[in-house]
Amino acid sequence: MNVAIILAGGIGSRMNLKDFPKQYLNVGGTPIIGYCLNTFQQHEEIDSIYIVADKTWEDFVRKWMSQNQINKFCGFVAPGESRQLSIYNALLAVEKEFQPEDNIIIHDAARPFVTKELLTVGLRELGSSEGVMPVLPAKDTFYQSDDRKVISALLPREKLFAGQAPEFFKLGKYVEIHKKMSKDEILKINGSSEIAYKSGLKVSLIAGEERNFKVTTPGDIELMKTFLGL
Repeated sequence: MNVAIILAGGIGSRMNLKDFPKQYLNVGGTPIIGYCLNTFQQHEEIDSIYIVADKTWEDFVRKWMSQNQINKFCGFVAPGESRQLSIYNALLAVEKEFQPEDNIIIHDAARPFVTKELLTVGLRELGSSEGVMPVLPAKDTFYQSDDRKVISALLPREKLFAGQAPEFFKLGKYVEIHKKMSKDEILKINGSSEIAYKSGLKVSLIAGEERNFKVTTPGDIELMKTFLGL
């Protein structure tokens, strides 16, 4: 079984939108979260969808899903204090209904343009790995500065990659590494694959997609409109 976890609990502080998280903004007649929900719904290998969302927005999301035939939805999960703690909350909910050998796919609601092809490749790669992350190769030259004032080191661009979502894991192994960490340790985690890597899991890289960007700033809304032809 393949279970999607859609993270929609953030507040979108960099969007300067008071009390209106970016993932619920209407762009082109659809809330941003709706674009990825449609993709997961339409993918024949995705069996179930869980959404991490604040209770305030559950009715909004539920109504939109009802209007758009999102019938793979299984339930809402309350957000945690951080992105990774939100994921952990979702894992505990999924664990009650699914088996350790089932697959989980963790995605950000603010990445509207994930494709069915990327989901297919990620699931296929997970068959021979313990985790999968789509990445884009670094285009710029990166420098390290220990004091933030002068260059300390030049980082090898050919070895640097920008991580994307969705990220793919085996439910049993992924939830277990969370259970072995304290809350304080999980709070220090910045990315879904970071905790897997630090726990010794093999995480494979697959080619990401330029259009699979995360809507973070007002400029990203304009980029989204460009992709939509608006």
